[in-house]
Amino acid sequence: MLDRFYLIVDSAAWIARLLPCGVRLAQLRIKNQPDATIRAEIKEANALCERHGAKLVVNDHWQQAMDAGCDFIHLGQGDLATADLAAIRRAGVRFGVSTHDEAELSRALDVSPDYIALGPIYPTILKAMAFAPQGLPRIAEWKKKIGKTSLVGIGGITLDRVAEVLQAGADSAAVVSDIARNADPEQRARDWVKATRRFT
Repeated sequence: MLDRFYLIVDSAAWIARLLPCGVRLAQLRIKNQPDATIRAEIKEANALCERHGAKLVVNDHWQQAMDAGCDFIHLGQGDLATADLAAIRRAGVRFGVSTHDEAELSRALDVSPDYIALGPIYPTILKAMAFAPQGLPRIAEWKKKIGKTSLVGIGGITLDRVAEVLQAGADSAAVVSDIARNADPEQRARDWVKATRRFT
């Protein structure tokens, strides 16, 4: 079972700042950096999470994550075409997959992931999305279809919205902007921990 609070950040420095706030699940999502930088960030983030008893999920960079001894990766739909899923499974690495529509959900279920992410739940400012907001009813629909597989809601989720996302059926709520863009990210992370722990 994933922690209810799923933090997503773009550097090991963010992980170092926020793990002491009670974070138990963090994704390292690095884009457009040299391979050496990616490897160094993954290595540092993994060591930090091990020290704090937290789970690290590495976005996209599955080979570098395996090389660093990480035990969780996140794959987008495009990654499913290039990732060596057999090697990932042989290494005992768990993985989650992003989904946005029925076709992507079917494709994700075919590879038996450890969790499925659904998004965006709400409008998001993080990146331009080709998909309209899914809304809360879609969470319940997805959860019914995937059964015991963990479901992560992502996209536009704020502290004010997290309770309704979890109540709708998500096992975990992923957050990026609501913490990273907050004037006091550490306090915001502590508030998220408090708000989500009551659902465990």
